[in-house]
Amino acid sequence: MPDQGFTNEPSAAGNQYHVLRIIACLFTAPARVESVRINGSKFTELEGVNTMTTIVITGSTRGIGYGLAKAFLEKGCNVVINGRTQEAVNQAVSQLAAVDSAERILGLPVDVAMFDQVRVLWRSSQERFGAIDCWINNAGIANPLMDFWELDAGQFRSLLETNLLGALYGCKVAMQGMLQQGFGKIYNMEGMGSDGKVRVRGLLPYGLTKAGIAFLTNALAIEAKGTGIVIGAIRPGMVYTDKLATQYKDRPDEWERVKKVLAVLTDRVETVAPWIAQKILENQVSGVRIRWNTPARTLKKFLLLPFRKTDPFD
Repeated sequence: MPDQGFTNEPSAAGNQYHVLRIIACLFTAPARVESVRINGSKFTELEGVNTMTTIVITGSTRGIGYGLAKAFLEKGCNVVINGRTQEAVNQAVSQLAAVDSAERILGLPVDVAMFDQVRVLWRSSQERFGAIDCWINNAGIANPLMDFWELDAGQFRSLLETNLLGALYGCKVAMQGMLQQGFGKIYNMEGMGSDGKVRVRGLLPYGLTKAGIAFLTNALAIEAKGTGIVIGAIRPGMVYTDKLATQYKDRPDEWERVKKVLAVLTDRVETVAPWIAQKILENQVSGVRIRWNTPARTLKKFLLLPFRKTDPFD
């Protein structure tokens, strides 16, 4: 049965109206919080009151991790950030202190690939702020963009230790601590490869670790069922950071070719992070995947690309 708003026979005016309706829907289509089905039970988003006070984010001296720390701080939370070097931590803490009081910020140099250091991160955060409401495993590195057989074998170990072991250690430490305090949320940062699809050639080791993190999150949600601990995933899509830019620093010609496509596929940290932070604060149930870059959002950016007046990477 045809839509009552359209005639049976197509016309130029009708087609234009149809296109306008589709575009209007795309422009208003929100990013979404997905649910996942675990052991036959479907978990969905539940809006709740923001009672969260302390957030620990690994790998948060720059990029999306830093953006999340800043967003949570702006929303009144205590934040604990970490990086591998004291210098990077000090710089990030100094920048965040311009947003809110330094009393609400704790920065620690931690290598997430070292289990004992991850435990120190939990204990130090607890000593400073008391209970830890949310732990976000964000720390991660990417391999140079090339076929994996051309990579140094040592890079495989670094990727696995930082991305996968780091998330495993973070989940273990946070679960043990949250079970003792009786509540908490754990989120893992997903990325290219988390859905099992190969979208970019040359990132095989990185995608492998992200596929592992997706399995870790789903399996942990099953094992944590009934504990009261919320397990979730964050899928921000491709976010423009200094890490992305440096992949092309020695290939300026290739950068000129790909940056128009990246302008459609990527978003700025300052756009994505506040939305993700709010969804984490609101969500109260396990099994949620917070996803920013939906197909509708990407199509909208494709449609608007010819009308851009400035380079999005300037």
